[in-house]
Amino acid sequence: MKSQSSSGTDGLEIPLTSTTLIELLSRRAHQEPDRRAYTFLSDGEVESASLTYAEMDRRARAIAALLQSCATRGDRALLLYPPGLEFICAFFGCVFSGIIAVPVPLSRGNQSLNQRISSIIKDSSPTVALTTSRTLSTLAKVDQTDPQWGSIRWSSTDDIADDLGNEWRDPGVRGNELAMLQYTSGSTATPKGVMTSHQNILHNCAEIDRGCEHTPASVGVTWLPHFHDMGLIYGIIQPLYNGFPCYILPPMYFLQRPLRWLEAISRYRGTHSTAPNFAYDLCVSKVFPDRRPTLDLSHWRFAGVGAEPVRKQTLDRFSEAFAPSGFRKQALCPAYGMAETTLRISASHVRESLVFGIFKADALAQGRIVNASEDDRSAQTLVGCGRPAPGVRVVIVDPESSTRCAPDRVGEIWLSSASVAQGYWNRPVETEWAFRAYLADSGEGPFLRTGDLGFMRDGELFITGRLKDLIIVAGRNLYPHDLERSIEECHPALRRSCSAAFSVEVNAEERLVIVAEVEPRYRPDPGIGTDNHNEKEPQGTRPSVDAGLLIRAMRKVVAEEYEAQAYAVLLLKPGSLPKTSSGKVQRHVCRNRFQAGNLELWGE
Repeated sequence: MKSQSSSGTDGLEIPLTSTTLIELLSRRAHQEPDRRAYTFLSDGEVESASLTYAEMDRRARAIAALLQSCATRGDRALLLYPPGLEFICAFFGCVFSGIIAVPVPLSRGNQSLNQRISSIIKDSSPTVALTTSRTLSTLAKVDQTDPQWGSIRWSSTDDIADDLGNEWRDPGVRGNELAMLQYTSGSTATPKGVMTSHQNILHNCAEIDRGCEHTPASVGVTWLPHFHDMGLIYGIIQPLYNGFPCYILPPMYFLQRPLRWLEAISRYRGTHSTAPNFAYDLCVSKVFPDRRPTLDLSHWRFAGVGAEPVRKQTLDRFSEAFAPSGFRKQALCPAYGMAETTLRISASHVRESLVFGIFKADALAQGRIVNASEDDRSAQTLVGCGRPAPGVRVVIVDPESSTRCAPDRVGEIWLSSASVAQGYWNRPVETEWAFRAYLADSGEGPFLRTGDLGFMRDGELFITGRLKDLIIVAGRNLYPHDLERSIEECHPALRRSCSAAFSVEVNAEERLVIVAEVEPRYRPDPGIGTDNHNEKEPQGTRPSVDAGLLIRAMRKVVAEEYEAQAYAVLLLKPGSLPKTSSGKVQRHVCRNRFQAGNLELWGE
């Protein structure tokens, strides 16, 4: 196989132009068969399993042989795995067979996740589903009345003999063919499968590498879910791309005890590890000061911060809290990316200082970029998310006119890059809109519309908000229309198409707010807060409803269906919810009125 390469610090080769993931893993297995690739810490602390490149290659070929016996090249395979190394083998088994991998979260009986998985099955039409034997026995007990589940061939992969790999046949996959469908997170109703090719993944790994300075002497540590883009691309594939070992913790064990992540970095002298903004905040609040000096974080060179808005307060608090552990603030590297670009769009370089911008908040809310001083009460500090990698072209666009914004204006971030995926699976209209954008004045394109708002300043990319109203709370992506639909269905007194979900910043954290109109035929229960609640209501009057009952029902549906907590839940007067002339809810106006205390509350 032909592939250019360069040498790392210890003489081992780093691939630069491998054309497929098959070629990448095959090369590693051939050149460094006994080098440990991954180690799994089953409880976040104890090593329970590991894989060398040779073992991983053998497992991938055996699973690929099984897939080739029951599926056709280009078919989809659902990957339903708990955290662990078996997912990695199954993913590369798909890669080696020419089958398109579809990673999904393991539901564990969660209703919203079951709905999400059913939606993914309906959209991707998988021929086969792969999992572990233990998970398969558990799933067999679940009442899967949906006929879509029954049409799939289910197979466990942890009990496949390695010698089955002798029957593997090279599928002749090319770089522009799909390796996986990365389903966008957060929406339980309509998740979209991002069509990601081998070339997309390898190109993005090369882009990531330029700013992170990985070498085969690097050590990765990750707890990120394997079914999310950051966990899969950076947590699993990037270490393979650069040939350095990676230690993997289950996400649940990090959330239960964040110290485990830092202890793993300390114990294994981790050099590269990344996480969402909330994870750094969690470490500050959950790791007691007396434990911090026992950690050695001096080897941590790249502490990536991404997947949600990056906050200066978080970076300051974390670097100050863990300075006694040897952590250096310059290791913090804010980043920006999304599944539609495989992962990375921009990121701070490990050798560069953090970049902050201080701007007038009221101007930013109006889409204007106006510098402010630190002592300005109306100032808002934004964290720079680095410079786009070479070959990534970013333009800031007025989403209404599809023309370039002036340098002092906020606009939608459009970009072009070899890392941009091929579109959304089975969604030609949405693909055309999102992946085939052209500038109206010059005809330049195609560009990807990110749906995010921001601007460039001295080559640095700043993110200011979300055009598409995506809500991220504690690392979870929540889509307003899903929340609003569930809210409106939880009680007949709530008006359909008359609710709004949005987020506000409280103490440097993003918090969820729900507002909803009450049906005009209902009136507040006259007994609440009065002395006449035992009086019989006259016949013919409007029915009454307890406001507290409605609010409790709304909070319950948010907690049970989305595993989130609402910071505030408000009931509104009929007809008071801000909407456009065409009837679309104006969530940004709702947010502004909430913050100003100008919403018209029901019962007042």
